Amino acid sequence: MELDYHTMQEKFWAGEFGDNYVDRNVGEKLVATNMALFSKVLQYTHDVKSVMEFGANIGLNLIAIHSLLPTAKITGIEINTKASKILARLDYVEAINSSFFNLKFEKKYDFVFTKGVLIHQNPDMLQKIYELLYSASNRYIFICEYYNPSPIEVKYRGHDFVLFKRDFSGEIMDKYQDLKLVDYGFVYHRDNNFSGDDFNWFLMEK
Repeated sequence: MELDYHTMQEKFWAGEFGDNYVDRNVGEKLVATNMALFSKVLQYTHDVKSVMEFGANIGLNLIAIHSLLPTAKITGIEINTKASKILARLDYVEAINSSFFNLKFEKKYDFVFTKGVLIHQNPDMLQKIYELLYSASNRYIFICEYYNPSPIEVKYRGHDFVLFKRDFSGEIMDKYQDLKLVDYGFVYHRDNNFSGDDFNWFLMEK
């Protein structure tokens, strides 16, 4: 059954390009980089018992988080069916194959996050995604994305309208005044041990 897509970006990632992304992004090195990142981030949190990832793909972030928080209940939302099926093989993850916009959160999670996902969303839908992140979070919101002080679009592997940079965390903090910045950092591609994709990360707390 075909999913209900709300934007061309969702359809793009749910289709062949998203399938190919699954095949490209695998391996223990990526998990090790995620372990280094989340061990740093989670030291600023307290009593995280539940986790929700928006755009979990095959679960490379959630594998790292489970190693650090082995008793936490973990949920991942993923629009690409191929990725979601692989995600569901992780017996400690509740995998939801859906668009973000089709979900209503009846329960809240202690730690809600995106990593390399907001950059691929339709800019016109970001305010709605911010609302979903905020409503799903019981305490912490973590955003790890490409940063730019003003919104710009970047061609991505020859495609237009599928990669955008901006100050995502600043926008969500402007929208919700009760959010405070706990810490922030940068994952550099020249890191000697745990090279990343030049992402900026921001941990916020209600």
